[in-house]
Amino acid sequence: MKFKNAFAVGLMCAVLGGTLAGCSSTPTNESTGQYVDSSAVTTKVKTALLATKGIDSNSITVNTYKSTVQLSGFVDTQAQKNLAGQTAANVTGVQRVINNIIVRTNS
Repeated sequence: MKFKNAFAVGLMCAVLGGTLAGCSSTPTNESTGQYVDSSAVTTKVKTALLATKGIDSNSITVNTYKSTVQLSGFVDTQAQKNLAGQTAANVTGVQRVINNIIVRTNS
């Protein structure tokens, strides 16, 4: 009887440990909570870009990973690129902005 109880407790601990490990973050993966936070930050940044005059936000992609926002896409001027980066940096929850927006050149 003691063996069965000890086995059951051990099994429950292993299952619980595996479940909790699935929710933790690693350098290359976000935890569930971080993923939800990143999604919220992405939405806030997209909303801020939409509200900013002078930026074609439809041409800009926003990705967030652990409070770092990456902007990519195309704009017509360096000023638009800079404005998009500043707009993203001013959003609550953004710790860092990687501005990979490309300024179109007239060929």
